[in-house]
Amino acid sequence: MPPLHVLPVRIYYEDTDRGGVVYHANYLKFCERARSDCLRLLDVHQNEMQDMGFVVRRMACDFLSPARLDDLVEVETRFLELAGARLELDQRVRLADNILFKALVTVVLIDGRGRPKRLPPALAAKLKSLAESQS
Repeated sequence: MPPLHVLPVRIYYEDTDRGGVVYHANYLKFCERARSDCLRLLDVHQNEMQDMGFVVRRMACDFLSPARLDDLVEVETRFLELAGARLELDQRVRLADNILFKALVTVVLIDGRGRPKRLPPALAAKLKSLAESQS
């Protein structure tokens, strides 16, 4: 896996407002899709995770410039830190050399009762290998 996960996203009419500008909440959807794709490429399939799942605990977002209808943007995902049940990520939506949106994201693994659950060793090893390749 490359040090940086990149997911291309085409901006369709359904992603925009009447003026052809991406609706702000759709940036969060693009980032969710990129996180899910990154896990899938690491052979982590969320639908197969028994009695546990990832939830977003916190996001700090900056909307810097709009994407527009028909743009082809790239969502970049970098793992910054892994600790216990928590993952810290840096995600950016780019159009060529311009950063349009960025978010610092805290994701937590929880059990079936909604309580934090330490990352299982095999899962932690996969995520650490990606995080180390990014530093």
